[in-house]
Amino acid sequence: GKCLMSRRKFLLSSGVATSTVMVSMNTGMAATQMPAIMSTYPRKKIGKLSALKDDAPVGFEYPDEGAYAQSMLVKLGAEAGVGPQKDIVAFNYFCTHQGGDLSGTYKADTKSLGACPLHLSTYDLTRHGILISGQAYQSLPQVLLEVKGDDIYAVGVFGLIFGRYDNLQG
Repeated sequence: GKCLMSRRKFLLSSGVATSTVMVSMNTGMAATQMPAIMSTYPRKKIGKLSALKDDAPVGFEYPDEGAYAQSMLVKLGAEAGVGPQKDIVAFNYFCTHQGGDLSGTYKADTKSLGACPLHLSTYDLTRHGILISGQAYQSLPQVLLEVKGDDIYAVGVFGLIFGRYDNLQG
């Protein structure tokens, strides 16, 4: 059988056609009416290196105090993040599947978060929150960290926080 167009080519060309139509529909508007919206994450102090104990999660809210902003900072004792031992990581506390609350589910022996009370999704914190098991299909959002002296700062989020179409405009 001869294939006229691969699925990939079809999706790419239909995507180009869609964006072309959308651009031509917007050309009637003056450029001055469309302000550039730049989403930048706040730099927020969330903890101190000297206060962290191995496998003892510390809660904080990021990038704001809105819905699903609760997150955890933890010193894993396994190289996977920032700090002197490169073992400090932070993750959002809500399952990417249906928003189940994962607070209180940290397991020191497996360095994981879960199982989610809704459908048992479990995430590996040593591997950027990748799914170990369960119904979720996205990794847990990881809070990006920066260390300055003894201070730990949250500076961004890798992945989409549950219940938000944009991490900063939930």
